[in-house]
Formats: sequence, structure tokens, C-alpha cells
Amino acid sequence: MDADHLSQRLATVADYIPQGSRLADIGTDHAYLPVNLLKRGIITGGVAGEVVRGPFENAQREIAREGFSDQLTARLANGLRAIEPTDQIDTVAIAGMGGALITQILTQDFDRLAGVRRLVLQPNVGAMQVRQFLMTHGFQLQAEQILSEDGHIYEVLVADRSDHPQTYTEEQLRFGPYLLAAPNAAFVTKWRHEAQRTREVLQQVQAAKTVPTEKVAALQAELAQIEEVLERVSA
Repeated sequence: MDADHLSQRLATVADYIPQGSRLADIGTDHAYLPVNLLKRGIITGGVAGEVVRGPFENAQREIAREGFSDQLTARLANGLRAIEPTDQIDTVAIAGMGGALITQILTQDFDRLAGVRRLVLQPNVGAMQVRQFLMTHGFQLQAEQILSEDGHIYEVLVADRSDHPQTYTEEQLRFGPYLLAAPNAAFVTKWRHEAQRTREVLQQVQAAKTVPTEKVAALQAELAQIEEVLERVSA
């Protein structure tokens, strides 16, 4: 993969970056995503943020090599601390992390999202937690994608700032309202795997010397919900 040939996962993220936006790509690694978007004239500039020095230096080199140092700034910083008010960022992408970490990044420096209109988030796991954050922090889901690539399944969540974001049910938060409405093969594969994993965890918990009844009940409820959704989408 390089800036001219994004992975399917990053290409899906790129599809939801608005034309003419100023992007902060948090956890940018080699800065392939923002460089690709600049080369195609999608974004006008922005920030490539990295918390680890090695990837940060990779991003710096990639940006300089492509001649974008005037439009795109690589910044060594933790999460949203890569964003300064003068950057005029209106779109934030965070891809390739767990949902818990994405939520932590968004929460701990939420004030730095003041001018941001769109979030494009790609949690490797824990998408439910990300949806919960969006719903309770003034962002309305606009689109969701689920895809399979190299043996992994990824979800991409797109949300715009809203004064009255829709309230979702637990089922919608777990599975995704848009994904539930149009389930594909990757959706079914993911939730079949999750059902099996939940069964295995449930068996382990039930075999414990002291059985935690609340944990058992929660796992049974989660498994029942997954099985019900799988039955519905497979009908």
C-alpha cells in the first residue's frame, strides 16, 4: 500500500471525506490517507497526527516527498492534541484502532472538535462504544460500511455534527442502524463469529467455581440478540 494505492479499508474511509475539507488524520502512520486525498484534490490541506515518533517521521517523509509540506502538517501529539485552532480542521478521520481507544481520544480532548463537522471513524473492534459516543456527543450517523479485507472485518462509521442526533436502541448501537438495514456477507460473517465467541465465553464463565450470575445473564442476553439478528437477516 502507498498513497496512490490505498487498502480497501482506507479507500472506504477516503470515500466519506467531503470535497474541499480540511482533514485531521489522527494515527496517520505514513500519512497515506491525507496525501492520497490531496493528490486527488479532495482536501485542501490539514494535519497528519501521530503519537509514536517512528510513524510520525514516516509521515513527515511522505509529505515532503510528495511536495505537500505547505498544505499538510505532520504533528507529533497524542490524539486530538495534534489539532490547533489555526488549522481550521472541519473533518477528522481516525482509522485502525479499537473502539475504546477511539472513544477515549475523542472524549479526552473533545473541545478540540469545536469546528469539526464530520467524523469518519474506523474501529477495528468495539464499534458499539463509538456509536454510543456519537449519539451522546452531538453527532448523527450518516452512513456505515462493513467490509472484509485480508481476513479481517472492518466497520466504517460516518457522523456529522447535529443539534438533535437520533437516539438508537441497544440493538442499533450494537449492530449499526445502517448495517442492519442492508446487511452484507461481511456483516453475517462477523456476527456468526461473535456468536461463537460469546458461546465460548459463556461456557467458561458458567464453568467457574463461583458463577457470576449477572455476567451470565448479560452474555445470554447478548447471545440471544445476536442469534435473533442473524436469523432475521438470513431469512
